[in-house]
Amino acid sequence: MSAAADFTSEAAAVAAVMQRYFDGLHHSDPALLATVFHPQAHYFCATDGSLLHFDMAQYFPVVAKRPSPASQGHLRSDRIASMEFAGPVTVFVKAECAIPPKAFIDLLTLVKLEGEWRIVSKVFHYTLEA
Repeated sequence: MSAAADFTSEAAAVAAVMQRYFDGLHHSDPALLATVFHPQAHYFCATDGSLLHFDMAQYFPVVAKRPSPASQGHLRSDRIASMEFAGPVTVFVKAECAIPPKAFIDLLTLVKLEGEWRIVSKVFHYTLEA
């Protein structure tokens, strides 16, 4: 297999993980999100001026309590803005999505372990929609 073909298949595999990520957020589904986050992943935000930091045991209950954008009839606006491979098992993804009234820019680092891509860190910024 050529390097270009290998990159294409890995990019497609990462895109598939990202689709599950977007689906999990849109449906507020922690079980689905658990398939894309590594169990030791961390979640960070400092938009309000203080550091918010969760591990997955803290993050998934927040998702479970949140009314899903799907249940509220919100249209999806999620997309992969960029994907940059640092090597064969490390990729950085910049993604955009919304959970109204917030619009998010997510900076995600994924690693490939035991043949699976998983998010190991999520750092994000949000803005309030008008």
